[in-house]
Amino acid sequence: MNSSYQKLIITGGAGFIGSACVRLAVEKGYHVTVIDKLTYAGDLARIDSVKDRISFHHCDISDHDRLSDIFDNVKPHALLNFAAETHVDRSILDRSPFIQTNIQGTSTLIDLALKYKTPRFLQISTDEVYGSIQDGAFQENDVLNPNNPYSASKAAADMMIQAAIRTFGLPAVTVRPCNNYGPWQYPEKFIPLCILRALSDESTPIFGSGDNRREWIYVDDCVRAILTILEKGETGAVYNIGSGEEQPNINMVQKILRLLKKPETLYRFVPDRPGHDFRYMCECRHLPQMGWQTEIPLDTGLIKTIDWVRNHFTWMQQKAHNLEDYWHQIYNTKDAS
Repeated sequence: MNSSYQKLIITGGAGFIGSACVRLAVEKGYHVTVIDKLTYAGDLARIDSVKDRISFHHCDISDHDRLSDIFDNVKPHALLNFAAETHVDRSILDRSPFIQTNIQGTSTLIDLALKYKTPRFLQISTDEVYGSIQDGAFQENDVLNPNNPYSASKAAADMMIQAAIRTFGLPAVTVRPCNNYGPWQYPEKFIPLCILRALSDESTPIFGSGDNRREWIYVDDCVRAILTILEKGETGAVYNIGSGEEQPNINMVQKILRLLKKPETLYRFVPDRPGHDFRYMCECRHLPQMGWQTEIPLDTGLIKTIDWVRNHFTWMQQKAHNLEDYWHQIYNTKDAS
């Protein structure tokens, strides 16, 4: 392959978006080393199809000594940091894991990238660091205004990256995608939760009135954008990844129920989440100039995701079984029905 970044370390590579990036990177010929703590949301099944073509290390990104050994052995050309605690509701229940992984873990990776002079550091952030926007779309130079412990921890990581760029010359790039969906997503997240519950003829809980709006991108489109930024992005820059596919939450549920030929009333409203951001929307102006564009429209992506869930229903049920206590805390009901 013709790349300056052939050897990659991908942290969080057994997670949802990270594993999609691992699979695509291997397909494109990169030499990939995966680091993952394998928390509740991590699963090696996601990268089983490429397990013979990667190196894997079960490791916490806050573990400086173990990571140092890995960096010393691999001598990566690029570090892609997907490792993170990502679910807003969990951060409201307990923010400590988010501080540990998203802030302290990122700080440790910055130290090691500087120590080993890693040529490129991609920090995978989120559009949620901008807060909520009533009209228009977030631009990369907008002031960060996070409104929950999750987004605050990611914003803190972003600021540490920017500080390391300016203070120490860290060759980093920050990536802020909109909401991802697709195969292998953990069923605490909105779209797989809705699909799984509808297939089981159970109602999906919707916060508040269901009018909150999100921008959705199919995960394969997102990781293609990330690898494009890896190769073509400007050091020190921030890049939004958006699709333009915006939907109110209630519309998204009804769309999924129609595709499944289920009653469009198979949902119920629950008390709103504290500090619930109303709307996210990103301006994605730089990536098309690099030759990237989305390939999977929302309806097509939902059909592909539904088909995947049907074909992996046992995996989804096993994951959902582990969520019973969590649903009880979040939705004040034992099974979220």
